[in-house]
Amino acid sequence: MLKKMCGALLCIQLVLTAVMPAVLAKEDKAPSVDLTPSALSAVLMDADSGTIISNKNMDAKLPPASITKVMTMLLIVEAVDAGKIKMTDKVSTSEYAASMGGSQIFLEPGEEMSVEEMLKGIAMASGNDASVAMAEKIAGSEENFVAMMNERAKELGMVNTHFVNCNGLPAENHYSTARDIAIMSRELLKHSEITKFTGSYQDYLRKDSAKPFWLVNTNKLVRFYTGADGLKTGYTGEAKFCLSATAARDGFRVIAVVMGEPNTKTRNAEVAKLFDYAFAQYTNFPIFKAGDALGELKVSKGSLSTVPLTASRSYSILLKKGETKEGIRHELQLRQDLMPPIARGQTIGKVVVYKNDAVLTEYPVESPVDVAKAGWWTLFKRSARSMFGNE
Repeated sequence: MLKKMCGALLCIQLVLTAVMPAVLAKEDKAPSVDLTPSALSAVLMDADSGTIISNKNMDAKLPPASITKVMTMLLIVEAVDAGKIKMTDKVSTSEYAASMGGSQIFLEPGEEMSVEEMLKGIAMASGNDASVAMAEKIAGSEENFVAMMNERAKELGMVNTHFVNCNGLPAENHYSTARDIAIMSRELLKHSEITKFTGSYQDYLRKDSAKPFWLVNTNKLVRFYTGADGLKTGYTGEAKFCLSATAARDGFRVIAVVMGEPNTKTRNAEVAKLFDYAFAQYTNFPIFKAGDALGELKVSKGSLSTVPLTASRSYSILLKKGETKEGIRHELQLRQDLMPPIARGQTIGKVVVYKNDAVLTEYPVESPVDVAKAGWWTLFKRSARSMFGNE
């Protein structure tokens, strides 16, 4: 049973994961001028709150080309975080993975690279072969991995997306939308280490071999736009030129997605216009900073009686420049029906951010650890210590 601390509101914080922007984040007023006239679809999103700043046909189902790899990279870094794989693990290349055409890092059948090198090849060079090699490493086959991709998409609320492969090569019934791409891009950016790969302009693979492979990022904005550090380009004849891009200035991060652009020059220019608009018109107001100590969770009948709680990342809301911050407040609300066992990542409540009485956004509250039911001996000792004032 959760110990009552603040009545209905338990004033503590668990790991926060931003809620689906399509559901709870408000949509702001779009600019009066179309900033992406050449795109078939586009969206501009605040990365922290998920607020959609502007959009153009953002729910149109279109082929995403290699932007598909945003989901591939997300599953990779989630597998690393979960301890299923390590960045130093070796990944062997199957004949099938090596046979991928299009963008590649020219893996040979049987060639081994570390997870980190494969991720670098996916993020910077859009390696189709590296994507399949990693899919096979994590799920045993590309088919199993694609099933994981589609399941994760459902969990994120990507209601207009269906994946057929892990790299975005043309395939029937393989589609997504600008909104859904922004959602999965936002989720990937919660893993801050990803920008080490997506934000690098050039690097090498096989550095110590006789034939080092020079990587040049397919996203030129990371070199030419101040603050840009990702995220993923895409091109096929069917999809045309696509890009999910992100940039941050003064702690304010935005995501811009364009699909169906006629060429790279136009694609980059229109994304830059979206960035310019966001940074000129908006700012963010911090609610929590990463690492903030926010109290502890007490679970009287759990294997852990207390769980230290900190913010896993920064959380903020979007404000128009010049807009008053007065009246902004937040409440931390936990479910009152929770009993152990509590699983790591289990939603146990939410943080609600208000401006006066209006809800601006909500963030789910998740448990940072597993909390099993306490055994009778543990409960006995805990009761004894409590009786003698030691707990």
